[in-house]
Amino acid sequence: MIQQAPRADLFKEQLRESLQRETLNSRSVKIARHANVYTCGDRDEMVYFIESGRIKLLMLSPEGRECLFAIHSAGDIFGELCLSGSGARLETAAAMEETIVEKIPSSQFLARLSRDSLLEGFVRYLAVRIADQQQVIANMVTVESEQRLGKTLLQLGRTLGKRDPHGLCIETKISHEELSEMVGTTRPRISLFMQRFRNLGLIEINPDRFLVIHEKKLADYLARIAIAAGRHRGSRGDAFQPRSVLDSHRFRVSAS
Repeated sequence: MIQQAPRADLFKEQLRESLQRETLNSRSVKIARHANVYTCGDRDEMVYFIESGRIKLLMLSPEGRECLFAIHSAGDIFGELCLSGSGARLETAAAMEETIVEKIPSSQFLARLSRDSLLEGFVRYLAVRIADQQQVIANMVTVESEQRLGKTLLQLGRTLGKRDPHGLCIETKISHEELSEMVGTTRPRISLFMQRFRNLGLIEINPDRFLVIHEKKLADYLARIAIAAGRHRGSRGDAFQPRSVLDSHRFRVSAS
């Protein structure tokens, strides 16, 4: 999920306009909710452009556990790893809701970017995606699960949410199971942390049943618990301690 910055937003708009011109006479493909666009191991040379809806990208561990590592929405592309020439897909792309996509052959995709002078911007776009994924990997190793969930919610709010007077409103339904796949912990722990965030006023469910994230409050809370975790590690003399004091009894609340 590309970070929200003026330069990135400008490129995304330019990319959207370019690909809409490219696919003007193409036939859109409608993907039903929960249906796969492609699965791990499939072979194709297509880049996909989302006209409407949401797509999640999943990878499977050798034990069969799913890892949800990205969610893309209207105006985004996915499947661009085919440009590496690696052949088989390394991930599965599934629709989170009814989604309409355009399929663009990789050679045609690159030719369009070249004609519209967007290749340099595309390289930056990919670099941001790589940086985002590296941060996710680093968080998995160095940050405890409550903080990972908070960081994930902030990223989802900034990339998928709409700003309103109450905060960042995410209208896409993201289940606790899907959050657990993104954060790398169990669904019951996600439910416990989400209830804690609600009790602290960091998030809320609005009358339309959409998730609203209070961005500053949540960011400030994450900063405080990161400092507390650092002090705890320092007092123990540990150079690295992935299991944080924040899972102690004094922070526990009942899940609904």
